[in-house]
Amino acid sequence: MARKSRRGSFRAGELNLTAMIDVAFQLLSFFIITVHPLAVMTNLDVSRPAAGAKSADEQIQDLLKITVFKGGYSINGRRVTLPILDKQLMKLAEINKTISVTVISTDDSFHEDLVHVLDICYKNGLRNIFLMSM
Repeated sequence: MARKSRRGSFRAGELNLTAMIDVAFQLLSFFIITVHPLAVMTNLDVSRPAAGAKSADEQIQDLLKITVFKGGYSINGRRVTLPILDKQLMKLAEINKTISVTVISTDDSFHEDLVHVLDICYKNGLRNIFLMSM
């Protein structure tokens, strides 16, 4: 007795992707609508001045601006070399270690020069440092 082959009678099932795509878009829209974005402004650490804070003129005196550019450095607009910068910051740190130091790096300056300035500030105990790029 010979058996009949059924190979020709089966067909591969077709998968309808329309319903799956519809569900994927519904899930996507659900997650987009229900997501709660983080409020970045609430996570910023902001120090407000106390009621008996210094006046604006006294605060301006406590600012130091160091500029790092391709050819060297400057303190409050006066060009200096690295050893002179170190001596000036050492003298300043002996007087007031809480002074605010703003380090401004130009776009054509070398990263190594910026690191030298930050190392000198750290070595002399100046910890209130702000970085800017221009």
